[in-house]
Amino acid sequence: MSDAPEPIPATAPTAPAPQPARRPDRWLILAVICLAQLVVVLDNTILNVALPSLATGLGATTSQIQWAVGAYSLAQAGLLIAAGGMADRYGRKRVQLIGLSLFGLGSLGATLASTPGELIAARAGMGVGGSFLLATSLAIVVRIFEPDEQPKAIMAWSAVASLGFGLGPVIGGVLLAHFWWGACFLVNLPVAVLGLIGVARMVPESRDPQGAAPDLLGVLLSSCGMVGVVYAIIQGPEAGWGAPRTLLAGGAGLVFLVAFLFWESRIAHPLLDLGFFRNGKFRGAVSGGVLVSFGMGGSLFLLTQHLQFVLGYGPLEAGLRTAPMAVTVVLLNLTGTGMRVTAKLRPPVAVAVGLTLLAAGLAAIAELGRHGDYLGILLGLVLIGAGAACAQPAMAGSIMSSIPPEKAGIGSGLMGTLSELGNSLGVAVLGAVLTAGFTGKLPAGLPASDARSLPQALHAAGPDAAQQVKSAFADSLTSSQLIGAVAVLAGGLLAAWLLSRAAGTPPPAAPAPSDQPLAQAG
Repeated sequence: MSDAPEPIPATAPTAPAPQPARRPDRWLILAVICLAQLVVVLDNTILNVALPSLATGLGATTSQIQWAVGAYSLAQAGLLIAAGGMADRYGRKRVQLIGLSLFGLGSLGATLASTPGELIAARAGMGVGGSFLLATSLAIVVRIFEPDEQPKAIMAWSAVASLGFGLGPVIGGVLLAHFWWGACFLVNLPVAVLGLIGVARMVPESRDPQGAAPDLLGVLLSSCGMVGVVYAIIQGPEAGWGAPRTLLAGGAGLVFLVAFLFWESRIAHPLLDLGFFRNGKFRGAVSGGVLVSFGMGGSLFLLTQHLQFVLGYGPLEAGLRTAPMAVTVVLLNLTGTGMRVTAKLRPPVAVAVGLTLLAAGLAAIAELGRHGDYLGILLGLVLIGAGAACAQPAMAGSIMSSIPPEKAGIGSGLMGTLSELGNSLGVAVLGAVLTAGFTGKLPAGLPASDARSLPQALHAAGPDAAQQVKSAFADSLTSSQLIGAVAVLAGGLLAAWLLSRAAGTPPPAAPAPSDQPLAQAG
């Protein structure tokens, strides 16, 4: 028997782990999803440059103008989370198709509106359709792309959202330069038809077979609560903060919101799982998302009035002068510059830097642009765009990574809810500050009832007091912008602190085996 050692068998090389299959048409699908999202986001701001036309053409008061803007956002904010749950259960493609149909019908109703009440009702109907669209957009994006491509896809998604947000005043200005104010809604119809065709033919269906039924009582309580509180904020300066209708609406809204939180904590399948808020990453991203929309929505609402009412620009000129904000976001995101910069920063730092830039932009518009210096306004818009490009992708990624993947519809709905709630509160709060400050600085003897908007105040005051009225309006705009800047800065630092504390939070649980990826579903 030989003493030679037995030869060691050769070890077979380890086969590389199989790469997940990628849909070859995933970027084309992303384009279709972004088209549907674009038209919804567009209508958040397209009405801003039409505010003077509404004040004269429909005889709308400042409060009614704010409701025409805010009703759209409030309807979305109230239904987005429920729409996300419906998408998870019944299919995200199906919910998108329903949303496009409702959005198109609402746009037709807004086009034909002849009174402020009809316009507000149609805008609320558009918001219902928009909630179905926004609740599915990010959910499909994160399901169709693998983790290594998700940051790039989310960057594109954020860029399109910001593009629609900033293009609204430009497109509205072009339409108002040649047509009547109803054209701002008529333009939605061909886009809705194209979206229906593209989604029906290209977007694959996906759902969570174990998704829970929508919480209808939660939808009712949350919607009534938000509408009541914001109604009180809008009506307070005009009717009086101690007026019965203001107190009744605000009190009822708070009661509904408290009831909503109590109900959500007691049921098995809540509309909003309050357990999400135990995750510091989720809380920080939620705070930052609301503040970005608050700052951008409120600043555009105020800036378009400043450009037209105070500086005398027409709708098209005013729209073009607000475009640099969206252009900055798109250039930073689509060129990859934003992704390269934010990739070197931890999410808390990216959120802090982004919201600080956004606050600085609001302050620059308030202080440098108050005397008609457009260079100061331009600087502010570029800072706001850079801040949004830095903070938004970090917040979207934080929210979607802090909840289980099978709840992608709920996550997308939450992102949309934050955007719409922040936008609507920005318009309501800063608009309320503007109205309160304006009416308090009017010439003596001019009743507040004759000064519910700047055109009405100028007409009531006469040519001798016109300059004093304009100065009062400009000063109130400055105060409103500065209040928004302080709120965004303070909240941004809080959001960054919450995110930094959650740096060690474990990732969410893996999806259940029954939750099939989008590329393989239906």
